[in-house]
Amino acid sequence: MSPPSLGKHFLLDFFGCDPDIINNATLLREILLEAARRGKASIITDVFHRFSPHGVSGVIVIAESHIAVHTWPEHESACVDMFTCSEKMKPEVIESFLKDTLRAKEVMRHEIQRGRDKWGPREKPAQSEAEGSFPLFPT
Repeated sequence: MSPPSLGKHFLLDFFGCDPDIINNATLLREILLEAARRGKASIITDVFHRFSPHGVSGVIVIAESHIAVHTWPEHESACVDMFTCSEKMKPEVIESFLKDTLRAKEVMRHEIQRGRDKWGPREKPAQSEAEGSFPLFPT
């Protein structure tokens, strides 16, 4: 049996999107927030920014981790990155809603199990760590 992971990381590439939708930061924000709600994510905060002459980047911080988007309207493409450490969140619902609302013609999906190689109890910290110093920034 393989060890449990710390979470799942989903990388979604949407192709053939409506460029007017993925170039509109306000609309894209509403779409992503609704996708998060439908996917049972617990929204904490969000930040979206429109670039000139085109493109939007945004992130929704969720209790389960994050949902981020980067768009290239000139290529009718959007890339979404979702990380969740919860079994309650429904990434497939988020993916389906985004495919429909972005009017994507194609989606490529990659799922990565995170934290499997180092799963288990952490070694006892060195004395300097336990006292509060950080090895890269000695006191």
